[in-house]
Amino acid sequence: MSAATVRTLTTLQARRIALAAQGFTRPRPGALGRPVTASHLNRTIKRLGFFQIDSVNVLVRAHYMPLYSRMGPYDPELLHRAAGRAPRRLFEYWAHVAALVDIDLWPAMQHRMRSAHGMWGGMRRIAEEQPDLVERVHRDVIEHGPLTARDLEADVERDRSNWGWNWSQAKVALEYLFYVGRITAARRNSQFERVYDIPERVVPAAVLGRPHLTDVEAHAVLVEHAARALGVGTAQCLRDYFRMAPEPTSAAIDRLVTDGVLEPVRIAGWKRPAYLHREAVLPRSVSARALLSPFDPLVFERTRTEQLFGFEYRIEIYVPEAKRQYGYYVLPFLLGDRLVARVDLKADRAGSRLLVHGAWSESHAPDHTAAELAAELRLMADWLGLDRVVVGDKGDLADALRRHCRE
Repeated sequence: MSAATVRTLTTLQARRIALAAQGFTRPRPGALGRPVTASHLNRTIKRLGFFQIDSVNVLVRAHYMPLYSRMGPYDPELLHRAAGRAPRRLFEYWAHVAALVDIDLWPAMQHRMRSAHGMWGGMRRIAEEQPDLVERVHRDVIEHGPLTARDLEADVERDRSNWGWNWSQAKVALEYLFYVGRITAARRNSQFERVYDIPERVVPAAVLGRPHLTDVEAHAVLVEHAARALGVGTAQCLRDYFRMAPEPTSAAIDRLVTDGVLEPVRIAGWKRPAYLHREAVLPRSVSARALLSPFDPLVFERTRTEQLFGFEYRIEIYVPEAKRQYGYYVLPFLLGDRLVARVDLKADRAGSRLLVHGAWSESHAPDHTAAELAAELRLMADWLGLDRVVVGDKGDLADALRRHCRE
């Protein structure tokens, strides 16, 4: 395709394509009082490819939120069953980061299991320096799994010389075996610890029996999935979705362009070229309403978020409190086809309150933003089993939001 024939999309068109690809043009059954079913979950799994896991539980753990944002209130047991019981629809692995991944991507993820890309040094060292320990831990999982790291630690001396995690040698060996795919996670327990087992007892036999993919084939699968999930994006967007290396990602993009899966396009105001998936749709309008996790795939690539939505967003969990601009756990608020506000939220489970420490509007936020956000916060509070929404004083939206939450 010559430079003269490359289509140019406006930012509005690109944004609406992205929202449609991410599932925000469909009605949310849970928000309409209808049950969210396994079929809804499966469609969202196929659309996104994974749910990012994060240990922060100040509101709700990150992997529960993407389905809620797209489907409304749902029974979390749907997700527990999909990830923890046969026939599994999800397995845990390093996708974007730690994530619950579509089981159909197991063959593609094996390219990462075969490589050291992304593996941290402690894992490499234990494999090189203590191979007997690694094999012993593997045998324990085979013979006694599913089990946690704590189930193994009585057999292996703990090294307390390093500040921080102080992972035992058994834990490091488990993480190495997990990374290379010799073991996997059967589930997370109530303490949010991985419970390890061998793939043959976790991954469906039909999936394990699929043909192996070469590294080239695996990258093509993952880049194509990223492009379909994003609708349109730059090479950086496509690479970041599954955190892939630049060179094989570029090669996969070239191959998918040649095959007609991706179309090179320009997005007005963007410096880098972009790629449109052939299944992408451009809706005439978008009437979404959703609170988004900081780890939602719509917003986790912050440069893309700023370019698509004009929304500068940083998570401030690791910023000292005195230096935070907005707050500890701030969620963007999607209304229509724009990110119009942000709220700093906490679930006070003991007091049965959804605490809104602060609420801020964007310059383009419509007049009804506070009313819509109040309705969304009440919906979330009900989903989390909390009785009240309590709005604090921070932010230009706080007063109006408080009034609407009292109505």
